[in-house]
Amino acid sequence: MPELTHIKTPTGLAPGYGYSHVVWGEGRFVAVSGQLALDENGEVVGVNDPMAQARQVFANIRRCLNEAGATFDDVVKFTFFVTDIRVMPAVREARDACINPDRPPACTAVQVYSLVHPELFLEVEAFAITPTWRL
Repeated sequence: MPELTHIKTPTGLAPGYGYSHVVWGEGRFVAVSGQLALDENGEVVGVNDPMAQARQVFANIRRCLNEAGATFDDVVKFTFFVTDIRVMPAVREARDACINPDRPPACTAVQVYSLVHPELFLEVEAFAITPTWRL
C-alpha cells in the first residue's frame, strides 16, 4: 500500500462527499495531464453518453499511471473539468470503480464552457505519489 495519509475531515471543515480534504505522501510525484474520452486513434468515445466518456477517461488515466509505475491507489488528487455539472454522477461512478472509496483522493470539480472537442463532457487530470519502495 502506498505511503499516503488521508484526512477526510480536518477540524473545522464540513465532511467531503466522496473525497478527502487533505492527502499527502512521500515518494515520486506523477502528474497525468487532463485525459479526454479519446481512443488510441484520437476519436471521441461515447458521443452523447457521459458514462461511456467517463469510463474511457479513467481507462486512459490508468494507462498513463501504469506507464509511470503508478496505480489508482497512488492518486492523491483529481481535477474534473466538466461542461455540465449534471454529468458528475457518471464521473463519480466511473472514478469509484477505480479507487478505494474508503480512501478517496482529494478532488476538485469545475464546470467549463467548452473542451477541445464539442462532443466531450469531461476532462480529468490526476496527481499521484508512488511509494519509495517502488522506486
